[in-house]
Amino acid sequence: MKFFCSRRPLAVLLVCVLLVCCGCGKSGSSGGLSDKPAYEPGKTSVLKPEAGKENVFEAGPLTLDFSHADQGYFMGMFTGSDSKINIQVTGPDEVIYKYFLEIPDVWTALPFTAGSGTYIVLAFENVGDDQYAALLSQSLSVELANEFLPFLYPNQYVDFTEDSEAIRLAAELSAGCDTDLDALAAVYNYVTEHITYDDEKAATVETGYLPDIDETLRTGTGICFDYAALTVAMLRSLSVPSRLNIGYSGSIRHAWVDIYIESIGWIKNAIEFKGDEWEMMDPTFAAALGDEKLTSEYIGDGENYSLQYVR
Repeated sequence: MKFFCSRRPLAVLLVCVLLVCCGCGKSGSSGGLSDKPAYEPGKTSVLKPEAGKENVFEAGPLTLDFSHADQGYFMGMFTGSDSKINIQVTGPDEVIYKYFLEIPDVWTALPFTAGSGTYIVLAFENVGDDQYAALLSQSLSVELANEFLPFLYPNQYVDFTEDSEAIRLAAELSAGCDTDLDALAAVYNYVTEHITYDDEKAATVETGYLPDIDETLRTGTGICFDYAALTVAMLRSLSVPSRLNIGYSGSIRHAWVDIYIESIGWIKNAIEFKGDEWEMMDPTFAAALGDEKLTSEYIGDGENYSLQYVR
């Protein structure tokens, strides 16, 4: 999966803009959040995905744990050594999400991004080259404690902890921000001013690439996938629900962000922040390419965005 955003450095943010049956039963957990956390200036609140002891299924070198599905995620762990696991998740939106587990004995959080409803989870083990053998088929009914949870927790694509340098930075940037909109502006401005686009990485990135937000912060470079993951992680840690979107802008592979602001609701598709205004345009193409015709072809009024996955 390769992502292309621009050929020149730019403040891309807000997504390269910126601002990805064994049985059945009802999922749930014994604890967790039932209300969306409130934004507090300078305070991060990193939710921690955890494995539990209920709704656990084992099949070959794979363990799946649905104990906290009402929090918007489930956990997967690969216990083998010479293969990898392909997990396919289909929810009420009927989109097939594919995840891969390759690192042994590490729990990985995988999100239920389609909201409450019935999910089918399939698992396959790689048995050589591109050949996979079926391991598990699980159907379950997910009822989220609240609709924002999948977009507040870390997961495989938006991976962060309270010890991440980017999360410490998010707390510093938001310290003087009275509202979530102010915090969004602070994060947006920082990323657009400090991260530049990595053309070489865009040309050589391999399928299966996953962003490392602290590496993006440390190197000051990245592709649109990195911009989106860094932005989403920082905002989620500030209790600002954020979606990492993967799809196309026109014919170009792209990653971008949707943000939920209390006073506005969901701000969707590519957006550029100008003080107290949000305009439907993509600063990546508009500024980096500097060509109104190309901007119209790829961005238009936002309708040229084609969403495939939400991570």
